[in-house]
Amino acid sequence: MATLEIETQPRLLSAPPITVSPFRHARRTRKRLALISSHDDLCGIAAYTRSLKKQLDDVFDVMVFDLDQYLLRSSHSRVRKFGDRHIQDICREIREYDAVNLQLEHGTLGRGCHDIHRRFSWILRASPRLSVTFHTVFQCEAFNYRQYFREISKRNFANAIAMRAQYRREHLLSAGLASRLRRAQRFKPVTLIVHTRRDLWQMKFAYGMRNVYDHPLAFLSAAEAAEIRRAASRKKFPVLDDVPTESKLIGVFGFLGRYKGFDTVVRALHHLPEDYHLLIFGGVHPNEIKPHQPVDPVVSSLFDAGYVDTSVAERIRSNTMGTVPAVSVAVDSSMRDLLIEHPKDLSDRIHFMGAQSDADFLSGMAICTAVVFPYLEAGQSSSGPISQALELGCRVIASRTHTFIQLSRYHHKMIEFFDIGNHLELAGRIRSRPQFDRREHFPAFNVETNKAVYLAANGAHAATSRVTV
Repeated sequence: MATLEIETQPRLLSAPPITVSPFRHARRTRKRLALISSHDDLCGIAAYTRSLKKQLDDVFDVMVFDLDQYLLRSSHSRVRKFGDRHIQDICREIREYDAVNLQLEHGTLGRGCHDIHRRFSWILRASPRLSVTFHTVFQCEAFNYRQYFREISKRNFANAIAMRAQYRREHLLSAGLASRLRRAQRFKPVTLIVHTRRDLWQMKFAYGMRNVYDHPLAFLSAAEAAEIRRAASRKKFPVLDDVPTESKLIGVFGFLGRYKGFDTVVRALHHLPEDYHLLIFGGVHPNEIKPHQPVDPVVSSLFDAGYVDTSVAERIRSNTMGTVPAVSVAVDSSMRDLLIEHPKDLSDRIHFMGAQSDADFLSGMAICTAVVFPYLEAGQSSSGPISQALELGCRVIASRTHTFIQLSRYHHKMIEFFDIGNHLELAGRIRSRPQFDRREHFPAFNVETNKAVYLAANGAHAATSRVTV
């Protein structure tokens, strides 16, 4: 449960001198907040930033400063200088704001760890008051010297160098950034916002940080979620025109990537009745498009898991390539179909929905019988799609990663779990009745409690925030 009380009292100020612009006076009646974030439509952080701006617009004059990913992520020495100039231009602007919030996914500030650290330090120095939202918190442990010297003794110098480089990167982006923040907290208001209790403890106890808030991602108000559910329909998606209306739809969401584990859901589909169909909302990320690559490896792995466009003979040949002598098999006409189509081919039950707009992405969740998040453990701190699915009241089934376990502490009895990669357990979970009753109330941690956290973190003195769980 969350309440947000905003006390608005007229200021007892004399009329401004006639020489002062009335427009300037009106603009300064509210505090100005700068949101520094990637604002690309293809970025999940951008979607969160757009939602956050709506949440805070009635309290702050909010300005979003877009981090240009072409300039900041380039490895070309000349372009990197323009990336530095881009951050310096932002720093000159934010000095005039009352508060600054940085939506920090480290890679959005640069590709190299020294570029990230340098640009972060500039923003920290220029901000009169700073809150940093960490979308990833590196869990940097002590360097494994034993393994390091073992690699050297085996003359695996490349492995030893890679170990050292990886440690230096993670240490600079964890303890290194924390040291800068901890020093800045002595001289100016600096607050941190993380998305899990584990990250909260890491910041407080491992890095000695003060003024740390924790709150899961929140995107939709109760009214917005209700409207999305009301308007959602299969008719919005032409790809589903030939899918029987009585079919049960299982949805997975996000750009295709190895760590997403979508192939686990494809394997689970083999153990579900034929009226279950899989909808894949998302496509290959533009940064992963390679020249002259006929099929993305992740797409190819989904085809393999679903026996798409393959015959029994082809599968036998690929599985035994180079391991057994070639065998010639004579078959009669009754076996001809086995050479044309594999009996486990799931082509008719897997539907690639492609990259969608934010609105269609949410509508896709609302029409699904279950929304599945089969991610592998990748050290992430948050996931936007699962938070949106919970706000929409979907049946959510997720792999037992640290991130989703931490999220379930905020959304109690709302996520059904299965072990990472266990497609048989997932199939049983999908086929069974829901583990938890369908809820009618909105999540306890929502856009209002999220707003209260950001008001407290950015010094909105006109607002009194109280969160009770």
